[in-house]
Amino acid sequence: MPILDWDVSVVRCFAPAGRQPLLTATFLRLALLAIVLTSGPAALSATTLAAQPLPAGGAPQSQKQTGEQLLGLLQARQLEQAISLGQEAVARWPQNADFHHWLGIAYFQRGKDDEALQQLAQAERLRPDDYDIHYDTALVHLQDQKYPLAAEQLQKALRLKPDRPLARLLLGRAYQNSNRSLQAIEEFKTALRLQPDVPLGHYHLGYAYASLGRDQQAVAEYKKEVARGDSNAEVYYQLGHVLLQTGQAQAAIENLRQATEQDGSRADAFYDLGKALLALKQTPAAMQALRRSITLNPSDPSPHYQMSRALRLTGDSAGAGSEMQLFEQLRKQQPQSGGMASGVH
Repeated sequence: MPILDWDVSVVRCFAPAGRQPLLTATFLRLALLAIVLTSGPAALSATTLAAQPLPAGGAPQSQKQTGEQLLGLLQARQLEQAISLGQEAVARWPQNADFHHWLGIAYFQRGKDDEALQQLAQAERLRPDDYDIHYDTALVHLQDQKYPLAAEQLQKALRLKPDRPLARLLLGRAYQNSNRSLQAIEEFKTALRLQPDVPLGHYHLGYAYASLGRDQQAVAEYKKEVARGDSNAEVYYQLGHVLLQTGQAQAAIENLRQATEQDGSRADAFYDLGKALLALKQTPAAMQALRRSITLNPSDPSPHYQMSRALRLTGDSAGAGSEMQLFEQLRKQQPQSGGMASGVH
């Protein structure tokens, strides 16, 4: 059975290469502990971790009793006890694929990914045609940002059950993070065909389009995601970012304000908001947004460049010069890419 019954808050964990656009790499583990991050609690699989009665008194004697107790411990988040019992179970019944699988889940919840993968590999060896084992192994690889390995496991899972939209979505994320955007787009489209309201399906498709410079298609997909009514700061930010890139500053401002209102810690959203406001000559508001961006991410040179422009528009040449000096100093500290580091994005 799968580790997680994926809901909207879980699907959002897989970030494109480079900046993490949704949640950090620790999200899977947090979701397993049912921590609410943004749009609701992540639900543990109702079938895998259904509440099970513990045996009355004494250690479990049979495989059935052991399985029931192990599942009960997982459900109760008693991870150390689950690991201890799971270790005893796989030692006593080494050919039981479920016990290896469930011990792998316990290790994963506990943050011991290497041990989790060892147990999941044993489960796969014992039962190679189990969709859930491949799917759960992929989740651990995604957690560890080992995207080719995750894609391999999801491909195996989908050969067994090709009509699973969330697996398709996750395979698309693995492809996107491996710079295989065209393949990612096909997986996202398939996921949306299978389930038109698949959580953040349009967001992911839009991001893939944007990574290829297909901005109008990206905007269309982001707008579809917003229209679903449960969008988070990341969706609004990406929509606003692409709108700004395509010269639609006013529309960008509306979405970037939504992003900053939902998440006041996003330096990138405040930066883009400042740029958009500056493009419309709303200089005081632009400076306020840029100052916020600088406070949140003081090592980024770009807001200082835009602040220099804004101060020059107000006639403050000395302030503009100081900001430009800060920009140059920070730019030199940035890692170079492709032989140069412009410092402006």
